[in-house]
Amino acid sequence: MKYIEFNNQLRASYSFALEEFIMTNSKFEDEYFIFWRTSPTLMIGRFQNTIEEINIDFVEKNNIDVIRRNSGGGTIYTDENGWQFSFITWKELGEFKNFRTFTSPIIDALKELGVDATFSGRNDLMLGNKKFSGNAQFTIGNRFLHHGAILFDTNIENMIKSLLVGDEKIISKGIKSVRERVTNIKQSLYNPNISSEEFKEKMISIIGKNMEIINISDNDFNEVKKIESEKFLDWNWNYGKSPEFNITKTTQTKGGKFVVNLDIKKGIIINCKLNGDFFFAGDIDDFERKLIGCRYERTAILELIENNDMSQFHLVSTNDLVSCYI
Repeated sequence: MKYIEFNNQLRASYSFALEEFIMTNSKFEDEYFIFWRTSPTLMIGRFQNTIEEINIDFVEKNNIDVIRRNSGGGTIYTDENGWQFSFITWKELGEFKNFRTFTSPIIDALKELGVDATFSGRNDLMLGNKKFSGNAQFTIGNRFLHHGAILFDTNIENMIKSLLVGDEKIISKGIKSVRERVTNIKQSLYNPNISSEEFKEKMISIIGKNMEIINISDNDFNEVKKIESEKFLDWNWNYGKSPEFNITKTTQTKGGKFVVNLDIKKGIIINCKLNGDFFFAGDIDDFERKLIGCRYERTAILELIENNDMSQFHLVSTNDLVSCYI
């Protein structure tokens, strides 16, 4: 197995593109290990409905990336103080779907650093009765990949607020609940004062001590960026892959109460109904029809509403109306 030096890229979109590039390019004939991190990001599972998983307001206000990955499983939050690891190998080696095989070197390395890590359930790593790592797998052709996350010193509050939509009491309870179930591992290290980067170096020195280190060439880097741009930064991949669903949202504005009912397919609004005790001077059916075909994202809805006559609504601003939809 060879260790791929990651060159400190912090985009999850790039990381996922690199994984796919290695798995699909014939020049990479060996097994590979990667240890990487990201800027604040929500990684959406392959088969999840993105819109149902994220708190859009918090995500947008805090510049959190939303990227769908190739593997299944649930949504996870990562940031610069969390780490990810990837093992790329071959299905034919007989270890396909064996989560214990690929988490064992992580567990062994953490134990050397003072963390009494254990494997639990179908895909989790635990410290005592608290989870600090989830894992997922996928295949492309005869290539197989296992990747997982490590909560080193991740911002737990941002993790919860980016995933749960609700008032402050609900969010507060959510944070308390999750804190009872998840944990960072930093304080359990023999040396809890090490930085995130120092933790990475120690993990690499243990897991990759007998591995050849390879770097991505400039040509390969450009190919990875192409995959990143065409797939992992594409709205249709991150949002449009979501299954058909419907949303009912109730919002109180200065101009009255709005109840919005939307049917959404592949991230596109296919049906829209607006009810409530607001005042509207025009044809509400015509206004509703204009939303059909619009992407279910704030920027697209804002642009569409701005291009319509808002004076027909009494005491309702453009931003108020957008907040009724998303």
